[in-house]
Amino acid sequence: MTLKIYNSLTREKEIFVPLTPGHVNMYVCGPTVYDYIHIGNSRPVIFFDVVRRYLEFSGYEVNYVVNFTDVDDKMIRRANELGLTVPELAEKYIAGFNEDREGLGARPATINPRVTENIPEIVAFIEELVDKGYAYESGGDVYYRTSRFPEYGKLSHKNLDELQYGIRVEVDERKENPQDFVLWKGAKPGEIFWPSPWGDGRPGWHIECSAMARTFAGDTLDIHGGGHDLQFPHHECEIAQSEALTGKPLARYWMHNGFVNINNEKMSKSLGNGINPRELLKRTSAQAIRYIMLTTHYRSPLNFSEEIVRQAENSVARLATSASNLKHRLAGVHDELPEGPDAEVEARLAELMAEFRAKMDDDFNTADAVTAWFQLVSETNAYLQRDVADAATLGLLLKTAEELDRVLGLLLPEDEGADLLDEEVDRLIAERADARKSRNFKRADEIRDLLAEKGILLEDTPQGIRWRRA
Repeated sequence: MTLKIYNSLTREKEIFVPLTPGHVNMYVCGPTVYDYIHIGNSRPVIFFDVVRRYLEFSGYEVNYVVNFTDVDDKMIRRANELGLTVPELAEKYIAGFNEDREGLGARPATINPRVTENIPEIVAFIEELVDKGYAYESGGDVYYRTSRFPEYGKLSHKNLDELQYGIRVEVDERKENPQDFVLWKGAKPGEIFWPSPWGDGRPGWHIECSAMARTFAGDTLDIHGGGHDLQFPHHECEIAQSEALTGKPLARYWMHNGFVNINNEKMSKSLGNGINPRELLKRTSAQAIRYIMLTTHYRSPLNFSEEIVRQAENSVARLATSASNLKHRLAGVHDELPEGPDAEVEARLAELMAEFRAKMDDDFNTADAVTAWFQLVSETNAYLQRDVADAATLGLLLKTAEELDRVLGLLLPEDEGADLLDEEVDRLIAERADARKSRNFKRADEIRDLLAEKGILLEDTPQGIRWRRA
């Protein structure tokens, strides 16, 4: 099956054909670094991480660009509140973002360009728009002339005549048209600024991404992603700026993830129902959070609750236990390898992987792709029930689980919590069993507590006591 992506621009699923065969330029709008990210911000972090993983899994080389907006009105206000400079504030929360991204199991981007490190490119971009008549200076600010771009509104499919100006678009007497948006803001007293042909100031929000996308990924992106809330005005304005300048499409495919609700309510400051992932990670795993994000299709709204977190923990534990059981059984098989794995199992795994790819190729349907993994768990459990298991088949089952995890990232990395070696855990479990038989319950409890402290969970199964890392 061929990968198809739902393109927000055309509102259709389209066959994915990158501009350069075998190479994907992918730009995802990153955070404005004035605070720690909330769980809604975590959704694109996790989802587009999986998009990037699957593209690489499928053989593409991916240039994955995620920007940091490290200067804007929110940054200036927050820096003043905390008694910091804007660069100091940015460093604090860029470090925080990277900690949260890593905590959520998302791989680093190829590059994270910052606005403050690309001011010359942004100024040059604005100058070209002015020279072409798409922008004009007024009172020390520079505005984009939307009337010059007839396709303004084509991404969000909005009727611009009915827009309520003053909500997302400032009404300003210096504008030729209320729809015009700012490219360069003249500096107010005490604000951070850079020199420009129009006086000291700083970039507007939308121009930043247009300039950085062009600098680090070219005139036309293969994929441009972000949250649904960015369609208008941010991505709409990016299109107007970039396509006016280059005469080329800004992106071949536009992807937008849906909102995150908390307990079936929209997350908002007024309701005080926001969740910070770094706090959430203190009481659950990254794998559980990723599971929640990936078992709802990315374009649909996603509900988050403590009950859903508990259910996710149980589900990822099933995946982890299955992989752990395979490793333990494989470690105990010392016979010579057969010529190949069990033919029936091999055929079923080939079907399962074909199903996984088909679901991922269908606009990254991660929810159904996870279902394919649980089919692998069932296949694994059935095989482990056999009295005789061969290393080739066990190895193939384990390799299949690892391939699925390479895309979805739902298993705990092997080096996490591994300060106790597998052999040491097995020895302690055997010692605990002997202590219980001899009614030395104090020692049995000590061993149980030690294992729990090291993140080792014990489970009774028909095959005896199994363990897994939490």
